[in-house]
Amino acid sequence: MWEYLLAGTRVLLDSYKQPKSTQESPLNNYIALIITFALAMLFLRTMDFIAHRGWMDSKLSRKVIHIGTGPLFVLCWLLFRDTPDARWLAALVPFAITVQFALIGFGVIKDDASVQAMSRTGDPKEILRGPLYYGIMFVVLTLIYWKDSPIGIIALMMMCGGDGIADIVGRNITSPKLAWSREKSVAGTVGVFAGGWIMSFAVVYIFIMAGVFPAPFSHYLFPITAIALAGALVESLHYKDIDNVTMTLASALIGSLFF
Repeated sequence: MWEYLLAGTRVLLDSYKQPKSTQESPLNNYIALIITFALAMLFLRTMDFIAHRGWMDSKLSRKVIHIGTGPLFVLCWLLFRDTPDARWLAALVPFAITVQFALIGFGVIKDDASVQAMSRTGDPKEILRGPLYYGIMFVVLTLIYWKDSPIGIIALMMMCGGDGIADIVGRNITSPKLAWSREKSVAGTVGVFAGGWIMSFAVVYIFIMAGVFPAPFSHYLFPITAIALAGALVESLHYKDIDNVTMTLASALIGSLFF
């Protein structure tokens, strides 16, 4: 499976590196939008199905969605051409999904599978907190940063990989609690740093290979490390239900000091 995935990534990168004159018309941004939306919905509905069937614990499925949706969406940015409307079209995907979350949370739409996959207790109103803030951050950072800067990508990967992995690590590895936040553990905070750093590293590297960001990659190592440390610190302060906002904005703020 990994061989096919790597082969597909190489084809995507090679096509993206083609000279502007040989690329297809900006109309293909609409095709990119359809592909991005289809992939996002396929991933979300697959996780909904798995959680609804009881094949995965709801807490774990919630975190898998948290970790996996972001990188999938951001990597689809490579499908879009460099036109002014690209970021707006791409942002429609998280916007549409966020509106869906809001409608489910308010009870306008009944979707037991989504509630099972994205809530801790089965209460639809939980979606109006973490998952909703998650979607809003994707819309905002897509529109502000897009492919113009790695700031948005790194901040989003901190939210996905950092905050997402923290809960999994914290619940499965016994470690001391933090002195300044008894709800947080040392293992969880290390998980925030490591998860955010690795995911930021991987996605930025792919964008460098695609020619979106300038090489060499070594120039990004210190900024990514500093951002990951700041993100882990902010997440450790235990802003319940709004850490998707606080950590992501803090990561973007620190990123603006480097890029």
